Amino acid sequence: MNIIADGGSTKIDWILYDDSAVLARWQSPGLNPSLLSKAEIMPSLQEQRKEIPAGKEVRKIEFYGAGCTVVASKVMTECFQEVFPEAEEVITGSDIIGAARVLLGENKGIACILGTGANSCLWDGTQIVMQTPALGYILGDEGSGAVLGKMLVNALYKGALPARVKKAFEESYSIDMFRVIENVYRKPNANVWLASLTRFIAEHIQEEGMEQLVMENFNLFVNRNILPYRCPECPVSFVGSVAYHFSKQLEKALHANGLSLGKIVQSPLDAFLP
Repeated sequence: MNIIADGGSTKIDWILYDDSAVLARWQSPGLNPSLLSKAEIMPSLQEQRKEIPAGKEVRKIEFYGAGCTVVASKVMTECFQEVFPEAEEVITGSDIIGAARVLLGENKGIACILGTGANSCLWDGTQIVMQTPALGYILGDEGSGAVLGKMLVNALYKGALPARVKKAFEESYSIDMFRVIENVYRKPNANVWLASLTRFIAEHIQEEGMEQLVMENFNLFVNRNILPYRCPECPVSFVGSVAYHFSKQLEKALHANGLSLGKIVQSPLDAFLP
């Protein structure tokens, strides 16, 4: 049996499969190995071990995750090897490498992730040849759910959106400005909470000014992350829930900047299966 996982800051999608079929599919809370110690990562992987049927062994593990830098990937590999000592092969790498393989395969193009966070790269068919740094949701991550949520809150409380939208927001989340500030500045995983607000945006996309927020976020992403690749002929493809649920606005932003949309995949895991 083999395991493959697509890891984000919000959730991790796991698949257990053999040469002929998917045996199990499940989700677990997200983790970012760049922000966590080995001791903090291990309990999560030990929980995933419980998904393996008794008496069965895992031979190959692939984990592509947010925050899997070269150093963090080594830590993830060590954790997997301790939790699954029978595994003959453990491959860990960044989520953008996994996305590029799914979206582009052996073709040249630009691969992007738009979920809780954002990332992109220029792919030559075998490897990343250029990558604009994402910088995280405070310094960057334009296009992401976290940044879109941040833009929503800003617009609501600075009067850039109608009062009725603010009222609907506060009723939907049983929240006010002071609790918003508490969630962002005083509680952990502010990026995940902010990204969760994109559901409200999708549900109220027809409200005055709402689509404009989405377009502004995507235009920032294109200008700061895609145009620097200087490859206008390259199709731009995406994985992630934000790209999937706001595909109409995303395509508009690309076309406005002279770029073409390749494909959009909500979850990349199916492409890895036999």
